[in-house]
Amino acid sequence: MGQMLDRMEPLLAAMPAVKAPEGHVHFKNKMLWTAAVLILYFILTNVQIFGLSPDSQDLLGMYRTLLAGAYGSLLHLGIGPIVTASIVLQLLNGADLLGINTSETRGQVMYMGLQKLLIFVMIVLEAAPNVIGGFLQPSTQVAMDFFGGSTTMVTLLIFLQLCIGGVLIFLMDEVVTKWGVGSGVGLFIVAGISQGLMNGFLNWDKATDNFSEGFFPRLFEVLTQGANFIDYFGLDLLALFTTLLIFGIVVYAESTRIEIPLAHSAVRGARGRFPVKLIYASVLPMILVRVLQANWQMFGLFLNNIGITILGEFDGQNPVNGIMYVTAPINSPENWMWWLSDLGHPVWEVILRMGIDFFVMVIGGAIFALFWVKTAGLDSSHVAKQIQRSGMHIPGYRRNEQVLVKYLDRYIPRVTVIGGVAVGFLSVLANYLGVIGSVGGTGLLLTVSIVYRLYEEIANEQIMEMYPFMRGFFGKE
Repeated sequence: MGQMLDRMEPLLAAMPAVKAPEGHVHFKNKMLWTAAVLILYFILTNVQIFGLSPDSQDLLGMYRTLLAGAYGSLLHLGIGPIVTASIVLQLLNGADLLGINTSETRGQVMYMGLQKLLIFVMIVLEAAPNVIGGFLQPSTQVAMDFFGGSTTMVTLLIFLQLCIGGVLIFLMDEVVTKWGVGSGVGLFIVAGISQGLMNGFLNWDKATDNFSEGFFPRLFEVLTQGANFIDYFGLDLLALFTTLLIFGIVVYAESTRIEIPLAHSAVRGARGRFPVKLIYASVLPMILVRVLQANWQMFGLFLNNIGITILGEFDGQNPVNGIMYVTAPINSPENWMWWLSDLGHPVWEVILRMGIDFFVMVIGGAIFALFWVKTAGLDSSHVAKQIQRSGMHIPGYRRNEQVLVKYLDRYIPRVTVIGGVAVGFLSVLANYLGVIGSVGGTGLLLTVSIVYRLYEEIANEQIMEMYPFMRGFFGKE
């Protein structure tokens, strides 16, 4: 693998990229860039794919809010290709198959170039099933008006638009990462899920029981019409309780930390602390777990649409039997509460599905948290180098990088695993009990955690504006 990457080095170094700022970007400019990209994101989610038939299906429907895309728009694929490429790269890097030393400049360039190459490959691989599997169908009217009746040309045009949208969201993510605050992936997730939450609270559209879907309109109608409160509002009340509970737990967990004392080697009396949070790897590794599940389900749905049902059959987007059913994630109480309605499956199958989902989320959360910490430069060795560069050290210990690594190894790996398991468990709990809006438990966890960390990053940016010497410690210079 290493020799092949060496041959590919010119290609990896030449991958398209957003130019990084040459110096410090002022906090106000960062906020302007972030706001501009967010506005552009909302505009692009409303630019519809030209030539799309109204009979099309949404292959990504179950994971739409989590993937931060909009069905039938230019950003139909959302962040799926970016996250899927990260999964593949983290698995290869975690198994030490790449042989890339990311602590060196050359290794960092190759790693980033390989990640971009994989993203472009994933854009093509995720766009192709949408058109080949018949999910995004060409409009016969557009074919007649512009291509002489050739639906093949319209299909190719749809495919190209999907690829262009995938490249655009990748470039917007780079703009936010280099010129803005936080990351584009996190920003787009928050934007999409916030829309879902607002829709869940205020949507006046009627559900199948003739009451509104939104929490507050539904509550008003159920109370004013004298309907049975438990029958028509019981699950909504449970979803509200779960939503508030998850908000509270995540905020508490984000503020729970082990603080490692630090002292400055050159400035007498200058002290600080390095926080190792309970959710040290953040909630973002859960995206990797969910996207892995999403890709598996999309693979089964694609096979079903082309007539291969060996893994199971689908009714619309829902698996109804076989391996695909028992490996499908639980997204709401209706997926497992067999005593409320007939699920069409024996109880043991439902329990098996719950067990597999629980195992994948909890164990997968721990594994991907470890991979994330390693690749994001948050492991003990990277943190030790960061502390050394800032001129800080741990009081009472020799000013040596290896000593720092051994000290940090007492906490970081253990806290990473504990945090990954805890986040996986919370995500499963939220999905089982349901949350407001069609955002899912994982989506809600991501939103709360990303917003909390965005708040912390904004606070750090403000500190660096007031005290420029702190930029070295935060790794900004």
